[in-house]
Amino acid sequence: MLSACSVAFRAGARRSVRRLPTKARVVAVTPSVQRQKPFSSSAARTTDLSTRAMIVQTLSSVGSKREVQQYLSLFTSVSSQRFAVIKVGGAILTEYLDELCSSLAFLYTVGLYPVIVHGAGPQLNTLLEQAGIEPQFEEGIRITDAKTLRVARDLFLKENLNLVNKLEEKGVHAQPLATGMFRADYLNKDKWGYVGKVTGVNKQAIETAINNGYLPILTSMAETDDGQILNVNADVAAAELARALEPLKVVYLSEKGGLFDAAGQKISAINLDEEFDHLMSQEWVKYGTRLKIKEIKELLDTLPRTTSVAIIHPGDLQKELFTDSGAGTLIRRGNKLLSATSLSDFKDLDALKQVLVRDREGPDAAATVDKYLDFLKENSFKAYYDEPMNALAIVLPARDGRQATLATLTITKSGWLTNVADNIFTTLQKEHPELVWTVKEDDENLSWFFDKAEGSITQDGDVMFWYGIQNKPVLVQLMQDFTQHGRAMLGDSNLESRLHRAANNSSKPVLQQARGYSTLARRPVLSTPVFSQSKGRGYVTQTNPNPPYGKKNASKSQPARVALIGARGYTGQELIRLLDLHPNLELVHVSSRELAGKKLEGYNKADVTYENLSPDDVRDMEKRGEIDCWVMALPNGVCKPFVDAVYEGRKSSSHKSVIVDLSADYRFDNSWTYGLPELVPRANLAQATQIANPGCYATAAQLGISPLVEHLGGMPHVFGVSGYSGAGTKPSPKNDVGFLTDNIIPYSLTGHIHEREVSSQLGANIAFVPHVAVWFRGIHHTISIPLNKTMTSRDVRQIYQDRYAGEKLVKVVGEAPLVKNISGKHGVEIGGFEVDKTGKRVVVCATIDNLLKGAATQCLQNMNLALGYAEYEGIPVM
Repeated sequence: MLSACSVAFRAGARRSVRRLPTKARVVAVTPSVQRQKPFSSSAARTTDLSTRAMIVQTLSSVGSKREVQQYLSLFTSVSSQRFAVIKVGGAILTEYLDELCSSLAFLYTVGLYPVIVHGAGPQLNTLLEQAGIEPQFEEGIRITDAKTLRVARDLFLKENLNLVNKLEEKGVHAQPLATGMFRADYLNKDKWGYVGKVTGVNKQAIETAINNGYLPILTSMAETDDGQILNVNADVAAAELARALEPLKVVYLSEKGGLFDAAGQKISAINLDEEFDHLMSQEWVKYGTRLKIKEIKELLDTLPRTTSVAIIHPGDLQKELFTDSGAGTLIRRGNKLLSATSLSDFKDLDALKQVLVRDREGPDAAATVDKYLDFLKENSFKAYYDEPMNALAIVLPARDGRQATLATLTITKSGWLTNVADNIFTTLQKEHPELVWTVKEDDENLSWFFDKAEGSITQDGDVMFWYGIQNKPVLVQLMQDFTQHGRAMLGDSNLESRLHRAANNSSKPVLQQARGYSTLARRPVLSTPVFSQSKGRGYVTQTNPNPPYGKKNASKSQPARVALIGARGYTGQELIRLLDLHPNLELVHVSSRELAGKKLEGYNKADVTYENLSPDDVRDMEKRGEIDCWVMALPNGVCKPFVDAVYEGRKSSSHKSVIVDLSADYRFDNSWTYGLPELVPRANLAQATQIANPGCYATAAQLGISPLVEHLGGMPHVFGVSGYSGAGTKPSPKNDVGFLTDNIIPYSLTGHIHEREVSSQLGANIAFVPHVAVWFRGIHHTISIPLNKTMTSRDVRQIYQDRYAGEKLVKVVGEAPLVKNISGKHGVEIGGFEVDKTGKRVVVCATIDNLLKGAATQCLQNMNLALGYAEYEGIPVM
């Protein structure tokens, strides 16, 4: 007996709850809904209808046409300046300007006018360094003296004009509003100098720009009443702008594309009223993440409940705004939920009746509800609702071999707009591991239920949904009961069958597939009913431990097929050992010229013989679709003919394998994805078909420096020492044990390829001096890092702990880590954190097994992600 409302939109909310249900079960909400006043045509440029239709069609590539149209209707239901405030950081302007402008051009074309406010922090640091001005910070706030302010003012004007010009090139009329938009007082002149605290926003200038058909582009510079320019943090400026405009959306564009949980997975959504206290109690929610969530809560507490905050990558802006699934992290207030297990738990039974009646049609609505309440008096149930009862769900518990059933779900317009529906379903997922419910096939919000479900089956106009049922015989029986008895089989009273017609037993059921969001965390697909596992914006600490089938192998039950080109070396042998233990990867070809014809040792899942595959062989195998993943374990400069062969094979085949190259050949090629999952967005790796595996030295060095890049006060110097396995199997002085005994060999003292690799990836120059020592495996780095502000050892360690919280293969320790403790292990240890007496230099130590996390283990991480398996599948974590 599932009911829901017929309201058309949820403001600012999303993921699963955009399209609102009409009539789904026993009760059907028909609230009186006042149409919001449409926004004036003078408030925005009139968009040509054919152009709008074209853009809607284009946006439909990231979501359904209905999703796009409904979100457009929602966003245009308010005055245009209340659509969205978008904060753009300086790094976005530098690295992702084209993607940003393309996304804004889409919004502009469909008549949406976000208010843009941007910063320029990284650019300012560079200019100050060039001007010989050393940046100073106090309590995390930049001290702005007269020289700094002068540089900042010119920079902001330049960046503002550059953004406006780029938008104009894409056909977007943009208005530069670089000054006069924020009124401010000194935050504390003695302490921070020319830093402002915003006291007012010039809304009129913003509204005028939009009314004239221009996107307003603001800087975060402010002015005092007497005209003194002050520097204001861009996040602070965006928050004050949001408080003044009260938009539906506040968007923070981020290179990372969201917040991440303890397992390193992106948090899809946070409902603050329901989850804030829980989050603040979690060990992994600390430092930067903790501060961000706290600041956003403080902002949303001052805004209407219809406002939500999104943290998103600029390239995913359309998906974030126009789909239920979104792409970044959505943060909203929501509402706290109450629960009841008996009718006496409700404070006002008449109010409960009214809630149930409002969803019923026909003259007998009250009588039907009375019968339903009589049924609830005699049977177990659990109800979930918010205090004003804008949302109500009733679950009948599992018993007598039947699964728990969602019998009633009724939501008012206010309930949708304040995201209570999402909160309720999150709670249902936590408290009911298995759940079944039915919905009418013509329900206009059917996709919301698909998003919440793991599978469905259709019968005579009804759709039965479920999640959490992993027992195949139980699931098959459930579907058989539904096809034979229809929705009546879910009812625990005669009321259900009296309210709905019986299903036609002779009809043939139609299996449906629920749309999934995640490419990283799907559970196995059963072979009889076809259903995918959706991962919407659920409870942030939940993870899916079950291994999926690979995305390149999603329709098959067999493991993904792997070919290893160049298997003789130490790394190849380690990878073979890992593949032997992997439940979803099968090694089908190994190629080595020297070992061709010999049996592969160390692989027990099948008999495999070494081959000497030529590029022509590789091309033909790719054409026939025989390989899902090619691993190139060849020396530098050797693998190009094989990669080109894969490219050639793809031209005449719909099959597209994944390539992972362990050499340095493609680490500087921007068309390849750099495969360091702890520092590169995992979503990028999940979509990649060609991955450059990082070097061993480079992996440890990057992980050892990356958390401090924004705090660098000069060039880091890396003193690296490797065991002789890093020199390979070809005889040389660097792997001659006799020569290495009582010795250490420095080499490539400048310009080592890993020096260039680390500098390129971090965006900051480093100096690297490699050495080889007498032990077999393992690398130690001692890294001296200049700082741009005074820090303590504890400050630095906390930065690292925060950055790597939830990373299973990175361990932050106190003392300097030792090589002998990392040998044979699959991760990296980082420690030391000794700060000199000036507080401006820290020494960080990092260790890594060069054959595992430095090569084979990292390769397997990348393979797992690219093929759609759980990242750590087959990897014993630290």
